[in-house]
Amino acid sequence: MTLSLAACAESDDGGGGGGGAGADETGPIKIGAVLDITGAGASLGVPERQALELLAGQLEEEGGIDGREVELIIEDNQSTEDGAAKAMNKLVNEDEVDIVLGASRTGPSLAMRPIAESTETPMISLAANQAIVEGSEWVFKTAQNDRVVIERMIDYMAEQGWTTVGLARDASGFGEGVAEMFDEIGAEQGISVVATEKFAPDATDFTAQMVNLRDAGADVNVIWGIPPAAGLAQRAYDQLGIETPVMQSHGIGNQVFLDTAGDAAEGMVAPLGRLVVADQLPADDPQKEIITSFIDDYTAEYGAGPSTFSGHAYDAWQLAIDALSEEGTDPQAIREHLEGVTDFTGISGIFTMTPEDHAGLPKEALALVTVEGGQWKLVPDEGN
Repeated sequence: MTLSLAACAESDDGGGGGGGAGADETGPIKIGAVLDITGAGASLGVPERQALELLAGQLEEEGGIDGREVELIIEDNQSTEDGAAKAMNKLVNEDEVDIVLGASRTGPSLAMRPIAESTETPMISLAANQAIVEGSEWVFKTAQNDRVVIERMIDYMAEQGWTTVGLARDASGFGEGVAEMFDEIGAEQGISVVATEKFAPDATDFTAQMVNLRDAGADVNVIWGIPPAAGLAQRAYDQLGIETPVMQSHGIGNQVFLDTAGDAAEGMVAPLGRLVVADQLPADDPQKEIITSFIDDYTAEYGAGPSTFSGHAYDAWQLAIDALSEEGTDPQAIREHLEGVTDFTGISGIFTMTPEDHAGLPKEALALVTVEGGQWKLVPDEGN
């Protein structure tokens, strides 16, 4: 394996060609990755890069894929949509990769999608918004869809008897459509959003948004963002002394959130992947062995445990390697293989994809988690 790390390419290539290395079965297999390594999404992209580097190293030790070298080329999109599009163009048209993983967040992933579709290049995003894969032919994803996240949250709200929701959401693509989805999915339970606030992904002051949520008087408030912003918003919420229950999204599953929010995170509830509570899973949990093995390997390599985001990268890598091992580098065969993935056990859940569902995870892929004593804890008796 050849590992190539590069900053965001400055290519002005407008795309429209490439489509990967086609069915060339000689030379190295090329896997590209576009990640938010710097900028607002760095707390996601850095552990994702580390996970991919770890897995690529392990594959190299195993001799690659059927003896063929695997080259991993990682690009930093600097947490921008323009950077993601440029990096995608470089990987497809200059590097001629066979498949692309990424991006870390929704906006950059949406910027890459048209290039994947027009060049017929298989792409596996690590981000959440359902729009990334809705109606797509060549794009897949590993993070749980925001729709299944909201389904899990609505179930919990209904159990608690809450019917009104105050929402403070990320103003980027990650938060687009979230309020409407809460209303749509919550309608049957009589649950609706009564106030919506927005914040930039790199915001540091959340006082105005939290005051407005407090004044709206909803039964529960939801903060929908990623760290560090989501942690800072949680802290502002606590500093204002708001006693209304608060939930967060699955965008907070890392140590950065715990460090940023501090004591303010105690008692909040969020639907997260099982990786953060692996030590609390029952022995017969079908994901426990894979999650535990990944945690052990990652911790041994980097001296700290992985986040749910590194788990998204793990799943994308394993799905890509499975497809490349079975089908070679023919892009159409890779795409069709991914659409047929069934009961593929990963870190983020057990994937079953179809031509209509390029995410492949139900709401049961998420565990309801709270924070106690600065640590993630399963919420008891909540179908975890």
